[in-house]
Amino acid sequence: MKRELSGIGLTSQRTRARMIERLREQGIRDEAVLAAMAAVPRHIFVEEALAHRAYEDTALPLGFQQTISQPFIVARMIELLRVGRELGKTLEIGAGCGYQAAVLARLAREVYAVERIAPLLDKARANLRQLRLPNVRLKHADGTQGLAQAAPFDTIIVAAAAAKVPPPLMAQLAPGGRMLLPLGGTEQCLCQVERSARGYVETRLDPVRFVPLVAGVE
Repeated sequence: MKRELSGIGLTSQRTRARMIERLREQGIRDEAVLAAMAAVPRHIFVEEALAHRAYEDTALPLGFQQTISQPFIVARMIELLRVGRELGKTLEIGAGCGYQAAVLARLAREVYAVERIAPLLDKARANLRQLRLPNVRLKHADGTQGLAQAAPFDTIIVAAAAAKVPPPLMAQLAPGGRMLLPLGGTEQCLCQVERSARGYVETRLDPVRFVPLVAGVE
């Protein structure tokens, strides 16, 4: 399935350009993040029936009670993670359809993307295969446990809301590393965790709304 080569191709290029303009208007300033967002054909990561809505600034359903995050949230989280640094070796918790991993792949040295729902991971593999990204590795695993065999990570980004920062993720953050995740239940905010020689520093940031982080695999 190569939707980029179908009739939607030229339309997607125009709507992608409008998405980038909108991200600028919403305050995204990191040109590398904007370039990465512009390079990824978001419509191939959503259900074909929703392809015409792929570049709207809204979350869209993926099935399995999961969603693809709105473009602004993807751009905002990655921009925050990049402030004053490179992403380096990156762990993504909640690969979903693979879209955020595709954006990260253009900015990070390596991307390890973990997804707990096997059929959703299969979709992500199929989607990412079209883009032939050599630095993305997908894993069916419990995201609350991170990915110890590939740790430590310079950057960790979590695409589901936890009640508190999972201890395994803190342990797998490299010295000098940075993690960003949503925290909370009905009311959520982004939490930035930085690891220094003196320990961990948490900073609460923007209000957000994500699906809950669930333990286990299926």
